[in-house]
Amino acid sequence: MEFFLISLLNGVSYGLLLFMLASGLTLIFSMMGVLNFAHASFYMIGAYFAYQVSTWVGFWPALVIAPLLVGVLGALVEKYGLRRVHKWGHVPELLFTFGLSYIVVELVQIVWGRAAVPYQVPAELQGPLFTLFTTSFPKYRGFMMLVAVLMLVAIWLMLTRTRIGLVIQASLTHPETVEALGHNVPRVFMLTFAGGTALAGLAGVIGGNAFVTEPSMAALVGSIIFVVTVVGGMGSLAGAFIASLLIGVMQSFAIAVDYSGIKLAQDIGFTVTPATPLYSLFQLSVSQVAPVLPYLLLVLILIFRPKGLMGTREG
Repeated sequence: MEFFLISLLNGVSYGLLLFMLASGLTLIFSMMGVLNFAHASFYMIGAYFAYQVSTWVGFWPALVIAPLLVGVLGALVEKYGLRRVHKWGHVPELLFTFGLSYIVVELVQIVWGRAAVPYQVPAELQGPLFTLFTTSFPKYRGFMMLVAVLMLVAIWLMLTRTRIGLVIQASLTHPETVEALGHNVPRVFMLTFAGGTALAGLAGVIGGNAFVTEPSMAALVGSIIFVVTVVGGMGSLAGAFIASLLIGVMQSFAIAVDYSGIKLAQDIGFTVTPATPLYSLFQLSVSQVAPVLPYLLLVLILIFRPKGLMGTREG
């Protein structure tokens, strides 16, 4: 029971961090139809901005300031870069964001170097939140979960209960009508892109000190974000939430399980020796193949349900 509950809590906390990352990408795609390949780079910038700001004024101001700075940067990217290539179609957009991701990595290395920076969890959030049986659950993981849930509620309320949310959604499907009503549609799209990148920046603030803040952090999470987005369904915020939790829990349990093909064969009455064909595959444990499982899920989803779990829009 202890193993199950702790693995479940770890999986949910990791899944909620994935959702914080995927929500911004999903929001941008669902509202603008833009698949932002540089999204993970904004996550990385958020972590570095938070580190820099926290060295000056502390973690709590950085929690607010860093996402805002990333949002401003996202607005500039949309206005002076993405907007200019948008008229040429999706391929130039993809190429633009793809190239931007490499530029960001190089700039980060120039400013902060190639080594990891000492971005630490604040003292107030260090230590155990509670102890379950014999295992302690960290305060900071609980804080991550709280921020992710509050962010989900805030996005949902904004999109469904506020005027600006209705204008954003209408701008995607009926831009001419929205513009005729006096709204500046390009500005709406700029604010949408800025909001999506700010969400990635917030994930960077939270995830940067929970893991490691270094130049390769964007590459480490970049692919998994797209897995979450595709599995959940392109453009579906609810789908991204479900897929994030599913992948987080799946990986958490897989990493914690030390069970190999050799043990499975022994349990069902077979003996596996070095002379057995494919012996190296039998030696693999579930924890060793855990990183591959999300991509296996992605392949299965694309085969049997191409639109994802809750897909509402095709790319």
